[in-house]
Amino acid sequence: MSRHTRLHALSLSSALREVWREGYDSGKLWRDVMAGLSVGVIAIPLSMALAIASGVRPEYGLYTAIIAGFLIALTGGSRYSVSGPTAAFVVILYPVAQQYGLSGLLVATLMSSLILLVLAFARLGRLIEYIPEPVTLGFTSGIAIVIATLQVPDLFGLSLTLPEAWLPRVWALLQALPSMDIAAFAVAAVTFAVLVFWPRLRLPIPGHLPALLAGVGLMLALQPFGMEVDTIGSRFSYLLPDGTEGQGIPPFFPEFTWPWQQPGPEGVPLDWSWSLVRELLPAAFSIAMLGAIESLLCAVVLDGMTGKRHHANVELLGQGVGNLVAPFFGGFTATAALARSAANYRAGACSPLASAIHALVVLAGLLVLAPMLAWLPMPSMAALLLMVAWNMSEAPKVVHLLKRAPRGDVLVLLTCLLLTVLFDMVIAIFAGILLASLLFMRDLAGMTRFTDISEQRKHVPQALPAGWQVFKVSGPLFFAAAERVLEELTDACSEALGVVLYMDAVPLLDAGGLNALEQFVAQCQARGTRVIIADLQFQPLRALSRAGVQPKEGVLSFSPTLAAALESLTPAPTSH
Repeated sequence: MSRHTRLHALSLSSALREVWREGYDSGKLWRDVMAGLSVGVIAIPLSMALAIASGVRPEYGLYTAIIAGFLIALTGGSRYSVSGPTAAFVVILYPVAQQYGLSGLLVATLMSSLILLVLAFARLGRLIEYIPEPVTLGFTSGIAIVIATLQVPDLFGLSLTLPEAWLPRVWALLQALPSMDIAAFAVAAVTFAVLVFWPRLRLPIPGHLPALLAGVGLMLALQPFGMEVDTIGSRFSYLLPDGTEGQGIPPFFPEFTWPWQQPGPEGVPLDWSWSLVRELLPAAFSIAMLGAIESLLCAVVLDGMTGKRHHANVELLGQGVGNLVAPFFGGFTATAALARSAANYRAGACSPLASAIHALVVLAGLLVLAPMLAWLPMPSMAALLLMVAWNMSEAPKVVHLLKRAPRGDVLVLLTCLLLTVLFDMVIAIFAGILLASLLFMRDLAGMTRFTDISEQRKHVPQALPAGWQVFKVSGPLFFAAAERVLEELTDACSEALGVVLYMDAVPLLDAGGLNALEQFVAQCQARGTRVIIADLQFQPLRALSRAGVQPKEGVLSFSPTLAAALESLTPAPTSH
């Protein structure tokens, strides 16, 4: 398939086009508008909080939700996914922003978008199915722990510079705790309490808005007593066109700017060079892989909730397009957010237009509500992210897995969690997948065995000729099992004149298994033992054919069934 044909096929199967073909009317549009309004209200403070947690100014989170959220909705493959900044990226983006500034963060996002597009056109969207659940639970729980740790300074009103490594960071926080600010902690506690208890009221209004209002209310109540709390407006400022300084976030639509011309770590744009690309490539790869995993996992969960089916490769295409354009308007990495997507569906969304409308609501919030957003307390924003971290950790599911799952799965989960917290998420994912694969191969190899069925009249109705044995081989003959099994089989038939290998239960024969089988036949030939292989499945038969394995007179022969193999044997002598 040509590149043009692939692009055409991908675009034609986008979720928006699919919904349009099914029929779209004014009733569905109204439901999408209401869902978009509901999710947009959630996304405004959350996008700002995630931008701050990622090491950049809050407005860049809004830019991400506006530009990437709108484009991904129109070009992606999931009907209900809502894309924007997500908590999972914080552990990757924060170090990049600290070392390379906003410019480096946007360039890394741009590079990751190209990787996502390659994954889409290579049709690798279904590879998400091969990532075991303990791996995803492990690294998402690890990310949640890291995010929660990063919120501690704002939760308790601490003034300190956090070390990069997690253990020194925890030690620094413990040492700074005695200097906590009571007012900041009170505001954070009230905000978090509202977030926890609001869902029990079962009201249609999302809990984020009343929680933040409660935090603002307490902050204003404490001010007459001389107890000040950090806010968006006190921590962040911007320059107006006339040169005066404004507090909080600028109430303007994001301007087009080359990503590498944005401020670097010292406020100076980065020098675009091949060495910079090499330095940012690992981060870009991490962003792309996590973006693909997060967006496709979100789509899979939504499929289970809605009974619909997403288009995995088209979803990757949409994520690539959104992350390709967003950096030119100050937007950093975006992907599908499960919490916002689930809220979108529960609010009555019918199509991707709801997600696009959510982006327009965020834009309206930027243009109209910017002066009011400056009043949001930093402890309240930290409490909001703490709740996000708790939700993404899926603690009940982790506890259930630790109690009920096999030991191998528990080992994989704990390995991914610890590596994510102590080192790096990409290392954790690769190590987790490798460990899970090794444990799976060990278990699979344990299932491969042979059984002497020479005396089992169910399979061998009549007595065999003297010196003949029949063995049933079960399980895949692959590199991790074949050599062991066939060595044991060699010992078991060391004195036989002939042996029948009944292989109807062997679904796989790889290169390692083929080599072991050839060695087994060679050893049998050396001691004059004839080998008959009976009832091969298609894949092993094809593997033997491609390897050029041919019957040898008096050494090796093949039979389509076990019964035919037994009939070809010399009848056993009768007694008189």
